[in-house]
Amino acid sequence: MTTDSDITVQDRELRIVADSGIPFLSGVFEPYASVRYVPGANICREDCADADVLITTTRTRCTRQLLEGTDVRLIAAATIGEDHIDTRWCRENGIDIRNAAGCNSGAVMNYVFSALYGTASRKRISLKDKTIGIIGAGHVGSKVAMVALSLGFRVLLCDPPRARKEGPYGFVSLEELLDQSDIVTVHVPLDETTRGMAGRDFFMRTKPGAFFINTSRGEVVDEEALKEASGRLGPLIIDTWSHEPDIDRELLELADIATPHIAGYSYQGKLNATAMAVRAVARFFGLSPLFEFFPQITIPELRAQQLDLRDKNQGEVAALLQYNYPVFTDDIRLRMAPWDFERLRDGYQLRGEFYTT
Repeated sequence: MTTDSDITVQDRELRIVADSGIPFLSGVFEPYASVRYVPGANICREDCADADVLITTTRTRCTRQLLEGTDVRLIAAATIGEDHIDTRWCRENGIDIRNAAGCNSGAVMNYVFSALYGTASRKRISLKDKTIGIIGAGHVGSKVAMVALSLGFRVLLCDPPRARKEGPYGFVSLEELLDQSDIVTVHVPLDETTRGMAGRDFFMRTKPGAFFINTSRGEVVDEEALKEASGRLGPLIIDTWSHEPDIDRELLELADIATPHIAGYSYQGKLNATAMAVRAVARFFGLSPLFEFFPQITIPELRAQQLDLRDKNQGEVAALLQYNYPVFTDDIRLRMAPWDFERLRDGYQLRGEFYTT
């Protein structure tokens, strides 16, 4: 067996524990492994004790307490982030980690522009000749930048890790971005350098009246500082919150759009995430029939749609975006039942993505 690691299970059946909430996964590994499906929030040490693989979402906190002394050698996260995983401890203890980087970048891009144009239309704010500042130019931020340019925005990118690696050309400092941007949208991973990044100094530097959009992680923002600054900022669009699911109700009331961490919840995003998790496991353990796995598209009406936004005025663009993703529906659902954050997220009806020309 050719694998990505020196771990083999040739003498017994591969054992997998998987979050039962991951779509399109049931039945995929069963010809090759023993699979136990458990709700992500309920996965415990006893479940992992004899498992070789853990296929997770953010619902499972992959810590020393969960994993120490277990047989787990691979965590395949069907998510773009790894902040639910103690990556240092895992790697020091021989547990490999794979994520689904970029799987939902199209969905988040859709959310940003539907929310931006929808809010601007409601509040009668012109987006003509505006500057959009994108903090984090990875999979999502790069896609947001590409669409923003096609829609006529001036784009500023702040991504210190990329600037250090690639050189400063094409990037600006955070201070320059905040000084000049009419729209600030955050697309960074949560780590030691970004936790609480958007605090009092950040918001004091932000251009008065600027939109603020967060679809990354709630803990990137100091929510008390955001509430204090809300009077001098423009519209607030918030999908991710600190202390989920117990979100700040005062901030909810201040937000122009508030949604339950579903910006990335598209049909295509979920297909991609599951495919990437399955392929990671397959390549790690040499399950060659699954090397190029991709789930079947079972809901044809949710196929990605192409939108031609060229030569459209702001109202026409707003109407097209809302028709393809009416983000205010998700906003209303959260406002009606903020205490039901987890159910709104877990039971979310996946939407089809759109892409632009």
